[in-house]
Amino acid sequence: MIDRHQAMPLLLDACPSFESAWAEHLAENGGELPYVAAGTYAHHLHALYRSGRLECFPAVGLAIERLHLEGSPWVQEFATVGVLEAVQNVWANLGADPEQFALYLGPDSKRWWRGLVNFWAGKAPHVQAEG
Repeated sequence: MIDRHQAMPLLLDACPSFESAWAEHLAENGGELPYVAAGTYAHHLHALYRSGRLECFPAVGLAIERLHLEGSPWVQEFATVGVLEAVQNVWANLGADPEQFALYLGPDSKRWWRGLVNFWAGKAPHVQAEG
C-alpha cells in the first residue's frame, strides 16, 4: 500500500523534470504540506503543457492511477482533492483546458476527475467517483 510519504516521490518519479521545483518547494515548505506540493506539481504540469513537453504525461497519469488504486485512504483522497483538483483549478485559472490533462488519466482516476467536475458544477453534494 502506498502511504502518505510515498505519494509525492511517486509523482516525482513519473515526471523527473519536476525535481528542481520539488527541491525549491521542500526548501520553502518542508515535506509536510502535501496539498501545497500538489499545487506546485499542477503548475509544473501546466508549464510543460504550454511548452508542448508532454513526454511525462502518460507516466503521471499512471502514477495518479496507482495512488487511487494502491494508496491508503489518505493517499486516495490526496490523489483526488490534492492532485486532480489542483490540476483542474491551476489549469483553468491559467487559461488552459484541464480536460487536455484528463486524457492521460487511468479509468479510476477519470471517475474521480468527473466526480470533482460534478461537485464543483453543483451536481453532487460531495466528491464521489462518477461513471
